[in-house]
Amino acid sequence: MDEQVVVGTWHYVLAMHSKAMCALERELGDRHGLGPSEFEVLDRIVHHDRKLRLQELCDEVHLSQSALSRVVARLEKAGLVSRDACSSDRRGVFVCITPEGRARHAQALPTQRAVLQEVFAEAPALPALVR
Repeated sequence: MDEQVVVGTWHYVLAMHSKAMCALERELGDRHGLGPSEFEVLDRIVHHDRKLRLQELCDEVHLSQSALSRVVARLEKAGLVSRDACSSDRRGVFVCITPEGRARHAQALPTQRAVLQEVFAEAPALPALVR
């Protein structure tokens, strides 16, 4: 692949990411009191439909462990998730969504999807492996 194509693609990805994150920050914050990272944590837990280890979430939401811990702490303070110690490994922590967290996710999901739809409406077709 040509270097200019690679760099141009990278710049495009960064621009789209920035556009999406700014729009998500505004819409999710104004309408649902959630930031994009907070929504993403709730979305991953709902998607898996089980409690997740903090490390599993860290791998999926692409945040550092300390950043994810801060997000989870905010969600826990808001009553949207709870943390449970792992009985077989005292170092392990599970994150569980609460009924209130599930309800907030369900309310915010159409907003998040609409923002993404708008941001990526004119984007080139993505490869099948992204689906």
